[in-house]
Amino acid sequence: MKKKHKKQFLSSFERSTYKLLITVIVLLLLGIVFGKTKLAQVNIEVQNLTNKVDNQKNKNSSLEMKIDEMTSLDRIKQVSEANGLKYNSENIKTIK
Repeated sequence: MKKKHKKQFLSSFERSTYKLLITVIVLLLLGIVFGKTKLAQVNIEVQNLTNKVDNQKNKNSSLEMKIDEMTSLDRIKQVSEANGLKYNSENIKTIK
């Protein structure tokens, strides 16, 4: 006669080990998802800040051109004549 082998169920230690392993894997997966999400948010913030910096650089460049335009020799002569002043190049000081 053949002996029937009984199915052996897992011991409590093995069950606890498997549960712990599954829990660790789930927590690691959640950590990876959380990390990727946070990274995406930071990348969006960096992109927004880069756009703001570029816009500010453009504004600064525009203002520098306006300053150069306002301090041009022709403009100084025009304003001085409009106010009844005499142009004297020795009295003009340029600040940079």
